[in-house]
Amino acid sequence: MPKTAEVRTRPDVGRYVSSARRDRYFAACDALYAMGAPALSEEDVETSFGTTHVYRYGPADPTARSRTPVVLVHGAGSCSAMWYPNTPALSAERPVYAIDTLGDPGRSEQCEPIHATERAAQWLDETLAGLGLDRVHLVGSSYGGWLALNQAHRKPGRLASVTLLDPGGLEKVGVRFFVWIFVSLFATFAPKALRPRLAAWLEQPVLVVPELRTMVRAAVRAYRIRRPAPLPLSEAELSTVRTPLYLVLGKRSLLVNPYRQVERVPRLVPAARAEIIGNTGHGPQIDHAEEVNRRMLDFMDSAD
Repeated sequence: MPKTAEVRTRPDVGRYVSSARRDRYFAACDALYAMGAPALSEEDVETSFGTTHVYRYGPADPTARSRTPVVLVHGAGSCSAMWYPNTPALSAERPVYAIDTLGDPGRSEQCEPIHATERAAQWLDETLAGLGLDRVHLVGSSYGGWLALNQAHRKPGRLASVTLLDPGGLEKVGVRFFVWIFVSLFATFAPKALRPRLAAWLEQPVLVVPELRTMVRAAVRAYRIRRPAPLPLSEAELSTVRTPLYLVLGKRSLLVNPYRQVERVPRLVPAARAEIIGNTGHGPQIDHAEEVNRRMLDFMDSAD
């Protein structure tokens, strides 16, 4: 049996349910990619757990091309197309690599399970090595924030800094977050006239960006997710982190308690910077892209 056929039947490996739904999802992703910076190239990196698909962006200024690059890790159930509000500003200043996470929808192809946290760190380290990157500014949103935090704890050798955007991994995820996810998904089927009101109530930009809404709905239909659970790091584990760390939280986040974490993380992680962004929930880098882009770049400059 061909290897691709074996992968499709494994229950512990992420997969598309059909090639037709996969192609519709890719078309929806491409519409979002077109709203961000144009990619200079795309690359497939072979790892022990599958093929990681990576988009590379870069500055026009030759001097900026030699700066420490930025690596972006997206949230759960998404792909690197979600970074469309951020790639133009970030790639104007530094080389940028956006990774499609194994086990989530995207153009990466998983062949081995990656459920253990140690395996998640190994996969990301192998991906960075395959790209030839020895030192990076790692940026993760939501579930990608947990992956970045897990990397800082388990395999920090390639990390110049870590930026966490309303991340998982800081506390147990409560029921209210899952309710918000479910209601937000249900709201994508609401009549067009109602969506702006629902978006404001739920603080959910998916509802008012047609391309983003189409991508999210296509992902749910097309892909069966298989990846590690974002278990919170203990205080002892957080205390091991020595990589410069920047935590950005939405004031109305339903994933974490922002006021508790903005005090707790700097207390446990030496020299960590933690800030709360007002008038947003779980997506500060989308709701306030210009401000968050500027803050991230300022932090990376200081870390360098």
